[in-house]
Amino acid sequence: MHRLKGRLKTLPVLPGVYLFKDKSDKVVYVGKALNLRSRVSSYFAATETLIPKVRRLMAVAADLEIVVTDSELEAVFLECNLIKKFQPYYNVRLKDDKSYPYLKVSLNEDWPRVYVTRRLERDGSMYFGPYASGMSVRITMNLVKKLFPYRTCRKKITGTDSRPCLEYHINRCVAPCIGAVSRQEYDEVIRQVILFLEGRQDRIVAQLKRKMEQASESQDYEKAAVIRDQLQAIEKVVERQKVVSVKAVDEDVIGYARQDDEACVQVFFVRRGKLIGNEHFILGGTRDEDPALIMSSFIKQFYGSASSIPPHILVAHQADDSEAVAEWLTAKRGAKVNILEPQRGAKKYLVDMATQNATQLLRQRKVRKLSEAGKTAEALLELQQKLSLPKLPNRIECYDISNIQGTSAVGSMVVFIDGKPKSSEYRRFSVKMVDGVDDYAMMREVLLRRFVRAASSPEEGSSWAVMPDLLLIDGGKGHLGVAIDVLKTRGIDTVAPASIAKENEEVFLPTQDDPVTLPATSQALYLLQRIRDEAHRFAVTYHRKVRAKSAVKSVLDEVQGIGPKKKKALMRHFGSVAKMRDASIEELSKVDGVTVALAQQLKESI
Repeated sequence: MHRLKGRLKTLPVLPGVYLFKDKSDKVVYVGKALNLRSRVSSYFAATETLIPKVRRLMAVAADLEIVVTDSELEAVFLECNLIKKFQPYYNVRLKDDKSYPYLKVSLNEDWPRVYVTRRLERDGSMYFGPYASGMSVRITMNLVKKLFPYRTCRKKITGTDSRPCLEYHINRCVAPCIGAVSRQEYDEVIRQVILFLEGRQDRIVAQLKRKMEQASESQDYEKAAVIRDQLQAIEKVVERQKVVSVKAVDEDVIGYARQDDEACVQVFFVRRGKLIGNEHFILGGTRDEDPALIMSSFIKQFYGSASSIPPHILVAHQADDSEAVAEWLTAKRGAKVNILEPQRGAKKYLVDMATQNATQLLRQRKVRKLSEAGKTAEALLELQQKLSLPKLPNRIECYDISNIQGTSAVGSMVVFIDGKPKSSEYRRFSVKMVDGVDDYAMMREVLLRRFVRAASSPEEGSSWAVMPDLLLIDGGKGHLGVAIDVLKTRGIDTVAPASIAKENEEVFLPTQDDPVTLPATSQALYLLQRIRDEAHRFAVTYHRKVRAKSAVKSVLDEVQGIGPKKKKALMRHFGSVAKMRDASIEELSKVDGVTVALAQQLKESI
């Protein structure tokens, strides 16, 4: 601390960003300042004058790094990017910020699609989001798909396919694959999707009514009926959208609620005066923070990755650096952005409504977490009692094998700590020593390798060295016998083994001849099923990956003239054999080393 304080006089009186690091060189806080020397100096005031959060920060701060910028606006940009990159513990931060999904309209493709992505790219496409969860974005996508008949397939569109898929027959696709629609007509469908996602449904309704009238006048009554059904579906959606402003304004409304170290932010999306949607986000690191700073942090992180920014943002608390943030948003949008904290009237009512929603969501989240914690504790205690375990099974490891007739055999190990999955400690095994179909031998190999690794990784911090309280096998009595034998072979007597058979959900134990049957409503049974199903999912996912690689290897290896180098180039270019199969000879021959003759041979072989 004294060493850091001694550097204060050397800090520039300039705008920039400062980063506090702990003794392991990990970034624990990122801040921005108009005057770096003055702002950083405030952290070294008398301890009793600092808020508790700053006292905790300075107790771990071991180093300081600064980056000078040309302006406060540039500092806002940089601060936002660094918080997203490092996710510092003492910053107010969007939880799971890196994984928020978007809806992408792939305008960079000849025949655009609409799909979910978690990456924003400058590729000419349009993005909508971020959404708070995968479920949230899929609900929106499913609605859009019901309303607009765009394609979802990834095939190359030539217009010469012999027949369309089922989606065409149920009016969910206009079938460009068979040439049933022109490029101009298909682009019109995509424009309608974009207008809908932007909240411009009134324009879509007007366009569709004109098309329906034209189809009716041309006596194309079947087409008119399809458009009529589409119109009715869209109008039902519009009816559910609440009119919240007499003016056709575009604005986002942000309310928030805080409890302890978490805050919930509710965002209402108002377009053309209608509430077209809402999302809520959870913030961490909010304990002891001022509401103005929380609001500022959310706005910068949310709109730093948002696909669009409205001209007006209504907030429950004005951001502590609102002028700089508004200038930053204006630069991002390319047009004026106002951040307003309404004091009365309809806009204040909207902000209050968003705040009430945030309060309720945060309360429900807390109740749900307490309920889940109580159920998990109940399940672990019941497991200890019903399975006669020497101690509470705080660490449970479960193993499963996946193979098809002994080929591409793999094993999985999943880890649950205190009843919750610890995915960073999951492990996968390729079975190497067993030929043919022998599940017991495969399980023996996986377990032996796990416990041999434990003995060879005694260093502190190695997850291999940590022994499970309960070793769970997906299988019956025979599989349990394998686990018991492996533990005896390795001289391990502190691990309790058990197996769970899927057919009757019976649990086999080494100390009992008859299996234990847990009640269907038992929390312990629910936990065991969840762990077993997770091990199965993890094994099957890995098995499919291994099998797919094997299939690629066998198919391409049969093509004369395709060696390892060309195979790698083809896979890098197309990604899969299926895409090579759909590609033309001209496209195949564009890959380095692939001649037209070789492309012809490859096309005939796959």
